[in-house]
Amino acid sequence: MDASAWLAERTALVDRYLDGRLPPANEPPAALHGAMRHLVFPGGKRLRPAFAFAGCEAAGAPHARALPAAAAVELVHTYSLIHDDLPCMDDDALRRGRPTVHIAYGEANAVLAGDALLALAFEVLADAEGGCGAEALAWCTRALAVAAGSRQLVGGQADDLAFAASGPPALSRVEAVHRRKSAALIAASVTCGARLGGASGDSLAELGVFGEEVGVAFQIADDLLDADRNEACSLVSVIGVEAARARAEALLESALRRACAFGERGAGLRVLAELAVRREK
Repeated sequence: MDASAWLAERTALVDRYLDGRLPPANEPPAALHGAMRHLVFPGGKRLRPAFAFAGCEAAGAPHARALPAAAAVELVHTYSLIHDDLPCMDDDALRRGRPTVHIAYGEANAVLAGDALLALAFEVLADAEGGCGAEALAWCTRALAVAAGSRQLVGGQADDLAFAASGPPALSRVEAVHRRKSAALIAASVTCGARLGGASGDSLAELGVFGEEVGVAFQIADDLLDADRNEACSLVSVIGVEAARARAEALLESALRRACAFGERGAGLRVLAELAVRREK
């Protein structure tokens, strides 16, 4: 499998789709629409859309069937980054090598751009063609809403912000934040793609666990890359570099075993899992 070609083809597909769904930057209100596009293009690694496509393939369906889910999860992810970067959150000035949205367009427009991207994610799912199946689309809509909500992504961010003041650090507490803030959306990406591909029952549940394991390992990999920042909610800060690396590898190996159960159909899942965890940046 040519991993670079596989990923490039699917990235181009979702980029074209997102470009068509986002309002043009010069459409009034131009500042808002420019802010919405600022972080979507140029995008990052597009790992979450790729996981949606890989989940669909693991279910035995053509990857393009997962396009609505792939676009929706990327919109939710981008909204979360815009809000995480705000001065009241992580207060970051750079993202994807560019000024963050609140630096480029102002704090108010950044908040509104994030709100609009979140709304657009569910508009994309609502507009998806019936070929995906109404029941499957409803399942995906709910799964993505749960992953983005107060018990998952948003709640994870809330606990991340409060982490330093909430008592002594522990591996279980750090991983609880990672499962919600990072892994929940990756798991939703995989399972929504798989559901649109026709998966159900035990295979869908297994893919959800795969996504959670990869998601936690992915965040630990980020901790390792940013070890010099000494953040409170970091496994490196809690158990050290070598133990954190071993934990990420153990989670990855478990996820890879789950993907192997899908045979050749799980090739995309395996490639993406290794790319997500065994990386330099």
